[in-house]
Amino acid sequence: MTLAASPFPAARRRAVPVPGGEIAGFEFGPADRPLDVLFLHANGFNAGTYADILTPLARDLRILAVDQRGHGRTTLPADPETHDAWLVFRDDLLALLEALGESPTVLAGHSMGGTVGLLAAAERADAAKRLVLFDPVVITADRAAQAGPDGLKNSPLAIGARRRRATFPDREAAFEAYNGRGAFRSWPEASLRAYLADGVLEGEDGQVHLSCRPDWEAANFGAHHHDTVGAFARATMPIRVLKAEIGSTCGLDADQAGDNVRMETVPGTSHFLPMECPELVRSALIEAAAGV
Repeated sequence: MTLAASPFPAARRRAVPVPGGEIAGFEFGPADRPLDVLFLHANGFNAGTYADILTPLARDLRILAVDQRGHGRTTLPADPETHDAWLVFRDDLLALLEALGESPTVLAGHSMGGTVGLLAAAERADAAKRLVLFDPVVITADRAAQAGPDGLKNSPLAIGARRRRATFPDREAAFEAYNGRGAFRSWPEASLRAYLADGVLEGEDGQVHLSCRPDWEAANFGAHHHDTVGAFARATMPIRVLKAEIGSTCGLDADQAGDNVRMETVPGTSHFLPMECPELVRSALIEAAAGV
Protein backbone atom coordinates (compact mmCIF):
# COMPACT_ATOMS: atom_id res chain seq x y z
CA MET A 1 0.00 0.00 0.00
CA THR A 2 1.25 3.49 -0.86
CA LEU A 3 0.60 5.61 2.20
CA ALA A 4 -1.18 8.90 1.71
CA ALA A 5 0.12 11.89 3.61
CA SER A 6 -1.16 12.07 7.17
CA PRO A 7 -3.83 14.76 7.61
CA PHE A 8 -2.84 15.06 11.27
CA PRO A 9 0.48 16.80 12.07
CA ALA A 10 1.11 14.71 15.19
CA ALA A 11 0.40 11.35 13.55
CA ARG A 12 2.21 9.01 11.18
CA ARG A 13 0.30 6.70 8.87
CA ARG A 14 0.87 2.98 9.35
CA ALA A 15 -0.03 0.01 7.17
CA VAL A 16 0.72 -3.37 8.76
CA PRO A 17 0.61 -6.50 6.56
CA VAL A 18 -1.52 -9.31 7.98
CA PRO A 19 -2.99 -12.42 6.33
CA GLY A 20 -5.47 -11.24 3.68
CA GLY A 21 -4.38 -7.61 3.38
CA GLU A 22 -3.13 -4.66 5.41
CA ILE A 23 -4.43 -3.00 8.55
CA ALA A 24 -4.07 0.77 8.25
CA GLY A 25 -4.01 3.37 10.96
CA PHE A 26 -2.22 6.25 12.64
CA GLU A 27 0.64 6.19 15.12
CA PHE A 28 1.08 9.01 17.62
CA GLY A 29 4.03 9.77 19.89
CA PRO A 30 7.67 8.67 20.10
CA ALA A 31 8.41 5.86 17.64
CA ASP A 32 11.12 4.41 19.89
CA ARG A 33 8.80 3.73 22.85
CA PRO A 34 7.07 0.44 23.55
CA LEU A 35 3.41 0.60 22.50
CA ASP A 36 1.45 2.29 25.29
CA VAL A 37 -2.06 2.25 23.80
CA LEU A 38 -3.76 0.46 20.92
CA PHE A 39 -7.10 2.12 20.16
CA LEU A 40 -10.05 0.66 18.21
CA HIS A 41 -12.88 2.71 16.72
CA ALA A 42 -16.66 2.32 16.69
CA ASN A 43 -18.69 0.75 13.88
CA GLY A 44 -18.80 3.00 10.81
CA PHE A 45 -15.91 5.20 11.98
CA ASN A 46 -12.14 4.93 11.53
CA ALA A 47 -8.87 5.47 13.36
CA GLY A 48 -8.60 9.13 12.37
CA THR A 49 -11.92 9.94 14.02
CA TYR A 50 -10.16 10.05 17.38
CA ALA A 51 -7.06 11.99 16.26
CA ASP A 52 -8.13 15.20 17.95
CA ILE A 53 -8.65 13.27 21.20
CA LEU A 54 -5.38 11.32 21.03
CA THR A 55 -3.00 14.00 19.72
CA PRO A 56 -2.36 15.68 23.12
CA LEU A 57 -1.18 12.32 24.48
CA ALA A 58 1.58 12.09 21.85
CA ARG A 59 3.96 14.11 24.02
CA ASP A 60 4.41 11.18 26.38
CA LEU A 61 2.75 8.05 24.96
CA ARG A 62 3.05 5.96 21.83
CA ILE A 63 -0.43 5.21 20.53
CA LEU A 64 -1.56 3.17 17.54
CA ALA A 65 -5.13 3.70 16.34
CA VAL A 66 -6.19 1.33 13.56
CA ASP A 67 -8.93 0.97 10.96
CA GLN A 68 -10.82 -2.26 11.47
CA ARG A 69 -11.84 -4.52 8.58
CA GLY A 70 -14.18 -2.72 6.17
CA HIS A 71 -13.30 0.72 7.56
CA GLY A 72 -10.94 3.53 6.61
CA ARG A 73 -7.95 2.45 4.54
CA THR A 74 -7.64 -1.14 5.78
CA THR A 75 -7.68 -3.51 2.82
CA LEU A 76 -9.04 -6.72 4.40
CA PRO A 77 -12.13 -8.03 2.56
CA ALA A 78 -15.53 -7.23 4.07
CA ASP A 79 -18.43 -9.38 2.86
CA PRO A 80 -21.72 -8.51 4.61
CA GLU A 81 -23.40 -11.67 3.30
CA THR A 82 -21.19 -13.98 5.39
CA HIS A 83 -20.77 -11.73 8.44
CA ASP A 84 -22.53 -12.85 11.62
CA ALA A 85 -20.14 -12.08 14.50
CA TRP A 86 -17.42 -9.67 15.58
CA LEU A 87 -15.00 -12.54 16.05
CA VAL A 88 -13.48 -11.67 12.68
CA PHE A 89 -12.41 -8.32 14.14
CA ARG A 90 -11.03 -10.13 17.20
CA ASP A 91 -8.96 -12.38 14.96
CA ASP A 92 -7.77 -9.38 12.93
CA LEU A 93 -6.59 -7.72 16.13
CA LEU A 94 -4.74 -10.84 17.26
CA ALA A 95 -3.12 -11.07 13.81
CA LEU A 96 -2.09 -7.41 14.11
CA LEU A 97 -0.41 -8.07 17.48
CA GLU A 98 1.47 -10.98 15.93
CA ALA A 99 2.62 -8.78 13.04
CA LEU A 100 3.68 -5.98 15.37
CA GLY A 101 5.59 -8.38 17.59
CA GLU A 102 4.39 -6.58 20.71
CA SER A 103 1.29 -6.05 22.80
CA PRO A 104 0.20 -2.67 24.13
CA THR A 105 0.14 -1.75 27.77
CA VAL A 106 -3.46 -0.60 27.24
CA LEU A 107 -6.01 -1.95 24.79
CA ALA A 108 -8.77 0.64 24.42
CA GLY A 109 -11.77 1.18 22.21
CA HIS A 110 -15.07 2.91 21.69
CA SER A 111 -18.33 1.02 21.14
CA MET A 112 -17.63 -1.90 18.79
CA GLY A 113 -13.91 -1.23 19.21
CA GLY A 114 -14.14 -1.71 22.95
CA THR A 115 -16.02 -4.97 22.49
CA VAL A 116 -13.44 -6.25 20.00
CA GLY A 117 -10.63 -5.44 22.41
CA LEU A 118 -12.43 -7.35 25.14
CA LEU A 119 -13.00 -10.37 22.89
CA ALA A 120 -9.28 -10.41 22.03
CA ALA A 121 -8.27 -10.11 25.69
CA ALA A 122 -10.56 -13.01 26.59
CA GLU A 123 -8.88 -15.11 23.91
CA ARG A 124 -5.29 -14.13 24.68
CA ALA A 125 -4.27 -13.15 28.21
CA ASP A 126 -1.19 -11.24 27.04
CA ALA A 127 -3.10 -9.09 24.53
CA ALA A 128 -2.66 -6.16 26.94
CA LYS A 129 -1.97 -5.43 30.59
CA ARG A 130 -5.15 -3.37 30.99
CA LEU A 131 -8.35 -2.55 29.07
CA VAL A 132 -10.20 0.76 28.87
CA LEU A 133 -13.60 0.48 27.17
CA PHE A 134 -15.72 3.49 26.26
CA ASP A 135 -19.39 2.46 26.14
CA PRO A 136 -18.69 -0.97 24.65
CA VAL A 137 -21.51 -2.85 22.95
CA VAL A 138 -22.71 -5.62 25.26
CA ILE A 139 -25.76 -7.53 24.05
CA THR A 140 -27.00 -9.95 26.71
CA ALA A 141 -28.58 -13.29 25.80
CA ASP A 142 -31.99 -11.99 26.91
CA ARG A 143 -31.69 -8.92 24.70
CA ALA A 144 -30.65 -11.03 21.71
CA ALA A 145 -33.59 -13.39 22.27
CA GLN A 146 -36.02 -10.48 22.33
CA ALA A 147 -34.86 -9.45 18.86
CA GLY A 148 -36.59 -12.44 17.24
CA PRO A 149 -35.44 -15.03 14.66
CA ASP A 150 -33.55 -12.47 12.55
CA GLY A 151 -31.65 -11.21 15.58
CA LEU A 152 -30.59 -7.60 15.18
CA LYS A 153 -30.18 -7.70 11.39
CA ASN A 154 -33.27 -5.53 10.98
CA SER A 155 -32.80 -3.34 14.03
CA PRO A 156 -33.39 0.40 13.59
CA LEU A 157 -29.62 0.95 13.56
CA ALA A 158 -29.11 -1.61 10.79
CA ILE A 159 -31.99 -0.24 8.73
CA GLY A 160 -30.68 3.30 9.15
CA ALA A 161 -27.18 2.25 8.10
CA ARG A 162 -28.43 0.59 4.90
CA ARG A 163 -30.19 3.82 3.98
CA ARG A 164 -27.13 5.96 4.59
CA ARG A 165 -26.00 8.21 1.76
CA ALA A 166 -22.69 6.81 0.49
CA THR A 167 -21.45 9.45 -1.98
CA PHE A 168 -20.82 13.21 -1.78
CA PRO A 169 -19.32 15.73 -4.21
CA ASP A 170 -16.45 16.41 -1.76
CA ARG A 171 -15.56 16.36 1.94
CA GLU A 172 -17.00 19.79 2.55
CA ALA A 173 -20.37 18.62 1.23
CA ALA A 174 -20.18 15.62 3.57
CA PHE A 175 -19.32 17.93 6.45
CA GLU A 176 -22.30 20.17 5.74
CA ALA A 177 -24.59 17.12 5.53
CA TYR A 178 -23.43 15.75 8.89
CA ASN A 179 -22.59 18.76 11.03
CA GLY A 180 -25.02 19.10 13.94
CA ARG A 181 -27.27 16.31 12.64
CA GLY A 182 -28.16 12.77 13.66
CA ALA A 183 -25.39 10.86 15.39
CA PHE A 184 -23.06 13.83 14.92
CA ARG A 185 -25.18 16.44 16.68
CA SER A 186 -23.10 16.36 19.88
CA TRP A 187 -19.74 16.24 18.10
CA PRO A 188 -17.31 19.17 18.04
CA GLU A 189 -16.31 20.28 14.55
CA ALA A 190 -12.74 19.00 15.01
CA SER A 191 -13.93 15.43 15.64
CA LEU A 192 -16.26 15.46 12.64
CA ARG A 193 -13.52 16.73 10.33
CA ALA A 194 -11.13 14.12 11.74
CA TYR A 195 -13.69 11.39 10.98
CA LEU A 196 -14.10 12.64 7.42
CA ALA A 197 -10.35 12.56 6.70
CA ASP A 198 -10.61 8.81 6.06
CA GLY A 199 -14.35 8.34 6.55
CA VAL A 200 -14.80 9.34 2.93
CA LEU A 201 -12.23 8.57 0.23
CA GLU A 202 -11.80 9.92 -3.27
CA GLY A 203 -13.16 7.77 -6.10
CA GLU A 204 -12.31 7.64 -9.79
CA ASP A 205 -15.53 9.55 -10.47
CA GLY A 206 -14.15 12.65 -8.73
CA GLN A 207 -16.53 12.31 -5.79
CA VAL A 208 -15.91 11.00 -2.28
CA HIS A 209 -17.43 7.76 -0.99
CA LEU A 210 -17.91 6.35 2.50
CA SER A 211 -14.93 4.12 3.30
CA CYS A 212 -17.23 1.97 5.44
CA ARG A 213 -19.93 0.87 3.02
CA PRO A 214 -23.51 1.17 4.31
CA ASP A 215 -24.12 -2.57 3.85
CA TRP A 216 -21.03 -3.42 5.92
CA GLU A 217 -21.98 -0.99 8.70
CA ALA A 218 -25.48 -2.50 8.74
CA ALA A 219 -24.07 -6.04 8.83
CA ASN A 220 -22.00 -5.09 11.90
CA PHE A 221 -25.09 -3.82 13.69
CA GLY A 222 -26.72 -7.21 13.10
CA ALA A 223 -23.74 -9.52 13.67
CA HIS A 224 -23.92 -10.46 17.34
CA HIS A 225 -23.18 -14.18 17.42
CA HIS A 226 -20.36 -13.65 19.91
CA ASP A 227 -20.41 -13.84 23.70
CA THR A 228 -19.40 -10.48 25.15
CA VAL A 229 -20.73 -11.26 28.63
CA GLY A 230 -18.65 -14.44 28.69
CA ALA A 231 -15.63 -12.48 27.50
CA PHE A 232 -15.86 -10.30 30.62
CA ALA A 233 -15.71 -13.47 32.70
CA ARG A 234 -12.70 -14.85 30.79
CA ALA A 235 -10.59 -11.69 30.62
CA THR A 236 -8.38 -11.57 33.71
CA MET A 237 -6.59 -8.19 33.44
CA PRO A 238 -7.93 -4.96 35.03
CA ILE A 239 -10.78 -3.54 32.94
CA ARG A 240 -12.21 -0.03 33.21
CA VAL A 241 -15.57 0.58 31.54
CA LEU A 242 -16.96 4.09 31.09
CA LYS A 243 -20.66 3.89 30.21
CA ALA A 244 -22.87 6.58 28.72
CA GLU A 245 -25.70 7.84 30.92
CA ILE A 246 -28.05 8.32 27.95
CA GLY A 247 -28.67 5.45 25.53
CA SER A 248 -25.72 3.31 26.59
CA THR A 249 -24.95 0.26 24.47
CA CYS A 250 -23.38 -1.53 27.43
CA GLY A 251 -26.11 -3.85 28.66
CA LEU A 252 -24.13 -5.01 31.66
CA ASP A 253 -24.37 -3.64 35.19
CA ALA A 254 -21.48 -3.27 37.61
CA ASP A 255 -22.80 -6.04 39.87
CA GLN A 256 -22.78 -8.46 36.91
CA ALA A 257 -19.11 -7.85 36.12
CA GLY A 258 -16.10 -9.51 37.76
CA ASP A 259 -13.90 -8.14 40.53
CA ASN A 260 -11.36 -7.03 37.92
CA VAL A 261 -13.92 -4.74 36.24
CA ARG A 262 -14.35 -1.12 37.29
CA MET A 263 -17.55 0.19 35.73
CA GLU A 264 -18.61 3.85 35.82
CA THR A 265 -21.47 5.80 34.28
CA VAL A 266 -20.44 9.23 32.99
CA PRO A 267 -23.16 11.79 33.79
CA GLY A 268 -24.72 13.67 30.89
CA THR A 269 -23.05 11.64 28.15
CA SER A 270 -24.46 9.78 25.18
CA HIS A 271 -22.93 6.85 23.33
CA PHE A 272 -20.50 9.35 21.81
CA LEU A 273 -18.89 10.17 25.12
CA PRO A 274 -15.31 10.20 23.67
CA MET A 275 -16.28 13.18 21.50
CA GLU A 276 -18.26 14.78 24.32
CA CYS A 277 -15.65 14.27 27.06
CA PRO A 278 -12.20 14.10 25.42
CA GLU A 279 -10.38 15.11 28.60
CA LEU A 280 -11.94 12.17 30.44
CA VAL A 281 -10.81 9.82 27.68
CA ARG A 282 -7.29 11.18 27.83
CA SER A 283 -7.07 10.95 31.62
CA ALA A 284 -8.39 7.38 31.56
CA LEU A 285 -5.75 6.33 29.03
CA ILE A 286 -2.95 8.11 30.91
CA GLU A 287 -3.94 6.44 34.17
CA ALA A 288 -4.16 3.00 32.58
CA ALA A 289 -0.79 3.40 30.82
CA ALA A 290 0.73 4.34 34.20
CA GLY A 291 -0.86 1.34 35.89
CA VAL A 292 -3.27 3.35 38.00
